[in-house]
Amino acid sequence: MKSFEEDFLKYQAKTTPYPLGISIDFAKGSYVYDNDGKSYLDFVAGVSACTLGHCHPKIIAAIKNQVDRYLHVMVYGEFALKPSVNLAKELANVLPKKLEVTYLVNSGTEAIEGAIKLAKRVTGRAELISADNAYHGSTHGSLSLLGAEQQKKAYRPLLPGVKFIKFNDQNDLEKISTKTAAVVLETIQGGAGFITPKNNYLKKIRKRCDSVGALLILDEIQPGFGRTGKLFGFEHYDVIPDILVMGKGMGGGLPIGAFSSSTEFMNLLSENPKLGHITTFGGNPVIAAAALETLRVLKQEKIIQAVPEKEMLFRKLLKHPLVKQINGKGLMLAPLFETEEIANKVVLKSMNKGLILFWLLWEKKAIRISPPLNITKEEIEKGCTLLNEIFDEIQDDFC
Repeated sequence: MKSFEEDFLKYQAKTTPYPLGISIDFAKGSYVYDNDGKSYLDFVAGVSACTLGHCHPKIIAAIKNQVDRYLHVMVYGEFALKPSVNLAKELANVLPKKLEVTYLVNSGTEAIEGAIKLAKRVTGRAELISADNAYHGSTHGSLSLLGAEQQKKAYRPLLPGVKFIKFNDQNDLEKISTKTAAVVLETIQGGAGFITPKNNYLKKIRKRCDSVGALLILDEIQPGFGRTGKLFGFEHYDVIPDILVMGKGMGGGLPIGAFSSSTEFMNLLSENPKLGHITTFGGNPVIAAAALETLRVLKQEKIIQAVPEKEMLFRKLLKHPLVKQINGKGLMLAPLFETEEIANKVVLKSMNKGLILFWLLWEKKAIRISPPLNITKEEIEKGCTLLNEIFDEIQDDFC
């Protein structure tokens, strides 16, 4: 397989100089298998994208059924495609009334782009407010909202009129003004280290937005679809956004994004001018079928209800002197260490031992644990036992 790995490095554009580079043969359930036959217990789920694990039989069946009928037939929004319509309707059934209309797109970052355009159209304002250490994607508008200058300075100039506040800092609320079109926040900050809102922070943001006529956009690309123990993370915090953004785990392993808002707001994208947001493959029927089945399985099999118990099991099993704290909520967890070097060793040693972990974007001293939501307790115990063995192996080097 050496030539195949060489081809990977030669022909496929890279995101870093040194990718992990495992050559994948197949994946099933909570496991990934490489071309040498080695199995890996997956504690990352494609970075929160494979909500129900790999190749869930009901999702595969839904995909195969749709593939036999039709694939792409027309640009988004012109033809009535059953999987896409049913997905949007099912989302309306589970979301608050003010989020009753959904625009289906190709990715989370495209959904962010659509959401900020909609906010500008609704308010007639241009200013956007994001948070320090935020991550909303890497396209031009999303990158403008990214809260880490080292990641975007090479691509300036970006969108004008973007300001930043500190997540969980109430003193920054005054920066939200009558010039602000929207405040764009991750319900739980991902790249920053799975930082949860504290002290009714989101309710205070909501109140401030209402007082100045700004919209609240919540980015649920990662927390959404059950990962936090609720279908959407905002349900924990008694707040409803004006625009909700989705992606990642929505597609059960296929690429999709969406943004939802009210009928009144969404209608603004269809006239003056028409085609306010256009996407060729948005609402693709095959991917919509997979997303619809993902949502149905989450609801019917009560998978979300089991997430808090699984979170508690992780927290119980990962008590070790090297672990300073565990950030996050549900199955969106980030063990934090004293140094970046510890985090790097844990990820790489785990990979060698058959456990997939990964890094976080900005919090270099933490590791990501975001397994499939239907991971079993036995699989959690197996992975945590392996992790604790690794902690013991490297402890003397750092204590």
